[in-house]
Amino acid sequence: MSTKALILVGGSQRGTRFRPLSLDLPKPLFEVAGHPIIWHCLTALTKIDVKEVFLIGYYDESVFRDFIRDASKEFPQFVIKYLREYQPLGTAGGLYHFRDVIQKGSPKRFFVLNADVCCSFPLKEMLQLSDDREAEAVILGTRVSNEAASNFGCIVSDPGKRVLHYVEKPESHISNLINCGVYLFDSSIIFKIRKAMEVKAKRIASDPLYDPTEEGSSDDVLRLEQDILGPLADEKNFYVYETRDFWRQIKTAGSAVPANALYLQKAYQSGSEDLPAASATIIPPVYIHPTASVDPTAKLGPNVSIGPRAVVGPGARVKESIVLEDAEIKHDACVLYSIVGWGARIGAWARVEGTPISVTQHTTTVLKNGVKVQSVTILAKDCVVHDEIRVQNCVCLPYKELKKDVANEVIM
Repeated sequence: MSTKALILVGGSQRGTRFRPLSLDLPKPLFEVAGHPIIWHCLTALTKIDVKEVFLIGYYDESVFRDFIRDASKEFPQFVIKYLREYQPLGTAGGLYHFRDVIQKGSPKRFFVLNADVCCSFPLKEMLQLSDDREAEAVILGTRVSNEAASNFGCIVSDPGKRVLHYVEKPESHISNLINCGVYLFDSSIIFKIRKAMEVKAKRIASDPLYDPTEEGSSDDVLRLEQDILGPLADEKNFYVYETRDFWRQIKTAGSAVPANALYLQKAYQSGSEDLPAASATIIPPVYIHPTASVDPTAKLGPNVSIGPRAVVGPGARVKESIVLEDAEIKHDACVLYSIVGWGARIGAWARVEGTPISVTQHTTTVLKNGVKVQSVTILAKDCVVHDEIRVQNCVCLPYKELKKDVANEVIM
């Protein structure tokens, strides 16, 4: 039985692509579909036999303290702890650094989940594949377009689901089956990581051009994707479970909007009581926090999340958007394909919008006048949009005040 799970949460020196939202809150705690991103990982783990969950990263311990306290009450079936790295060690280096904690109790195997993954987490199916094949490792994979595949780790497998070849972000096309960032490892993977560390140390020692100041140059820093999965494929006991359900990364701030849509659709299909029923002013799926105030004449949905203490005024229209806590949308304003930050204010008759993109697209940029811009408009903390102002395809940093129409810009 798998008794442990590890969730890789990264740290404050990463997540730069999630700015400006990560300036005020670590990405794993950003709310998508009414809950922190990492909460969706924990919910998936309740469906299998897991006794301990470790969050591994290099944020300060205080960052996750309140979340772990609350989550421990909500998920009493397992113990949740935070393990802080002394420096960024990479996705494999962190596993090795905390090997004694991970191996305590001699678990047969353990899950490793990247926190910034949005999917249905078919963990039971991965366990079954592991049992059926007596696998040393199982990776979750999915199919994407050939054009998008080179942005991810690519997997070549045989008809029996055995991984024959793995390359991280290949320069040429090898497969459109990609790494989803969810793994099931036999406990022996710790020894494989140790071996990879020794190989890297020897390579560094023999390299006359070695630069110890270069990021990731230390032999303590190892990445699952680049340093472990490739060699693992050569050992013939590495398998892929291919999901046909939804999947996407939450890398950029804009990618939170399609992730919000995917999780809301899943919750609606499962009949979640957290979501209001369809009505003349609610186009499902929509999440409204119990403390939020939404005028009966405002129209919401589809794929909208309204956060704590947010206020949506009369006649307002909100679609495909995330409205964060303490934000206010005044009467007759329109918010489409956008994120409205904490405490932000949108004036009467204002229009804040992005460009529609499919949730199956693995990008959040569009071309406007020959320039790549965010498809999702993002208003960071305490931004103010004045009455009757139009904001289109913009990223607005915290505390900015918009008094004139603006499009396709980063407002600093």
